[in-house]
Amino acid sequence: MTHQSILQFSMSGRGTRNITEAVAKVVAESGIRTGLAQVFVQHTSCSLTITENADPDVRRDLETILARLAPDGDPAYRHDLEGDDDMAAHARSVLTDSGLTIPVGGGRLLLGTWQGIYLWEHRTGAQMRRVVVTVLGD
Repeated sequence: MTHQSILQFSMSGRGTRNITEAVAKVVAESGIRTGLAQVFVQHTSCSLTITENADPDVRRDLETILARLAPDGDPAYRHDLEGDDDMAAHARSVLTDSGLTIPVGGGRLLLGTWQGIYLWEHRTGAQMRRVVVTVLGD
């Protein structure tokens, strides 16, 4: 059996948003007890990650690391059509992930105790983002 939903999220700018509950709701509504949930973001300047859900300093530190790896406004970038954060956002997306696969058991996501699913916005301005959740299984 397969079930699919598209979720929309309004992002206020660079940073993370916990989308675990929204994804878990899709899984619960699917009626699938055992299988996989595939989560995919339909954009090239944001990403998805599974990381610590208890201490927000983890996500702040990850942002610091990405800022060092892909700084805004680097003069070596050629692609800057939408501003100083344009190419940096694309690079950050490539360095992270556009899709995640999470096991489903007992009709729920089988995440660890301290794991959460996060939509990670890499642009500095507000954006609307679409996330496709596909649940496969029995």
